[in-house]
Amino acid sequence: MIQFYAPDILTTSTLPESDSAHCCRVLRMKEGDEVYVVDGKGKRFRCVIVEAHPKHTMLEIQEEEELPSHWGFRLTLAVAPTKNADRMEWLLEKIVEIGVDRVVLLKCARSERKVMKPERLEKVMVSAMKQSLKGILPELSPMVNIKDFINEQRDSEAFRCFGYCSEVYPRKGFAKSCPPGKDVVIMIGPEGDFSPEEVEMAVEAGFLPVTFGESRLRTETAALYGVTAAHVVNSLKD
Repeated sequence: MIQFYAPDILTTSTLPESDSAHCCRVLRMKEGDEVYVVDGKGKRFRCVIVEAHPKHTMLEIQEEEELPSHWGFRLTLAVAPTKNADRMEWLLEKIVEIGVDRVVLLKCARSERKVMKPERLEKVMVSAMKQSLKGILPELSPMVNIKDFINEQRDSEAFRCFGYCSEVYPRKGFAKSCPPGKDVVIMIGPEGDFSPEEVEMAVEAGFLPVTFGESRLRTETAALYGVTAAHVVNSLKD
């Protein structure tokens, strides 16, 4: 199955230009062909092409179905962008394929990259959503100061944790600490790690210091580990 993305399909019955071009020029689909379209909000539509146009392919909706997330808990990843933008794009592609509800870009004291273009990241996430046959596009929050994010989460009932390299505070293994059936918030710092002040702030706000195995991991690897482990823990709860 090939999925297209049209966030306004219910009001326009039209594929956006990028998907129209892929549909008509690349896949060479034509009038009468059947296509599947997701709106990024949890719905998939079975449609028939009524006008194949490389800029605005018109569709007729035949059937609508709900396509909720399959993991049963809300997963938020807050991560400081890597210096190499390609690594960040790779991370977003993989975690969307696996399943995540919200991605927050953190600005930390030791961040080497403090600006990211959300438009490019959203394209990567849309592509991963379509490829993995999901119907919900994860929320991408703009760059936010770590202090503001911690304060936002201060009263949250989710399992909140952060991975870091220092041993100033006792750290626990993520997989053994993450309770199944509960929302999860994972915070990952920059290549230079969280500053001592940021660590203290996080612990004071109720975040648990955790490790992701015995190896020292890159930022994007630690983030992918955390998202994957959260899914594994919750898949075993029954």
